[in-house]
Amino acid sequence: MDVLDQSEVDALLAAVGTGEVEEEATEAQVFSRHRRDFDQVEIRDYDFKRPERVSKDQMRSLQTLHEQFSRNFGASLSGFLRTIVEVKVATCEQMTYGEFISALPNPTSFNLIESDELAGQMCMELSPLIIYPIIDRLLGGTSQDLFIPQRPMTQIESRLISNVTNRGLEALSEAWAGVKEMAFSIGSTESNPQLVQIVPPNEVVVVIGFEVKMSNRAGTMSLCIPYNVIEPVMEAVSAQNWFSSGSVGRDPSYENRLGGSLAAAGVPVSGVLARTTISLRDLANMAPGDLIMTETPVTKPMVLCIGGEHKFLAHIGQHRNKRALRVIRSVTPTDRF
Repeated sequence: MDVLDQSEVDALLAAVGTGEVEEEATEAQVFSRHRRDFDQVEIRDYDFKRPERVSKDQMRSLQTLHEQFSRNFGASLSGFLRTIVEVKVATCEQMTYGEFISALPNPTSFNLIESDELAGQMCMELSPLIIYPIIDRLLGGTSQDLFIPQRPMTQIESRLISNVTNRGLEALSEAWAGVKEMAFSIGSTESNPQLVQIVPPNEVVVVIGFEVKMSNRAGTMSLCIPYNVIEPVMEAVSAQNWFSSGSVGRDPSYENRLGGSLAAAGVPVSGVLARTTISLRDLANMAPGDLIMTETPVTKPMVLCIGGEHKFLAHIGQHRNKRALRVIRSVTPTDRF
């Protein structure tokens, strides 16, 4: 930065006094007691029909929450359909209910979702582009040359798709469990979205758009949540509360749910009577009646393996005319096998 000496400062002040150097103009202010020229002021239009009622932090939290829902739903559909199904969040935005309805195809699968913990209804819409490939998959087809009919679903088709929507509701309950324990259910199903009005057309709704891919087919799914439905729980959905729920493992209710799920899981149990080695020649020449000699005494406890890991020592016996193992003690780090 250049430093002016005293002569240069005097010359600059003299030039300002004579008008040779103009003073820097101040920026115009919109709110002022004096009338100013507003040609250079940027004024943006505000649409009172679309107020931004959900903050950006809450929108990001809702998107994170439903990304977890999409992962769980995709895994559930993959197991149900016996093929890889990918579900991911495509959009997350707020709009009016009228705009959401006008953008939906007709006919489609339009499901009204209810919850015992929320006042009001939500909407789940499944595009026919993915509905009929799923139905074809459930009926044994390959969806290679599938024709997408432009008609409402039959009762049989609706019954088949209900298996998909029910799994979506289960995944939705799991995703919202970090905010509040809620159970969701399908209130009714409609093929024409224009006939359903759960809120006024100018009511603000949060719309989460999903992309569903299955083999060579892809479609969309939309979840519409009116703001007045989730307004009571929006404080819990805020960014700081949502990210702090990363320690949800310390919640006793979460531990109980996790423990209940693990308690119902099955694990393989096997008993190792003895171990030895033989050559490939002896194995190839083995015939019925041959004996395999081991160095393990009959009175020595055998090893009980849980999931392939050594866990207990046990004695072999008989219980109700069936072979049984009676546990003696747990395996300790000093035991050698």
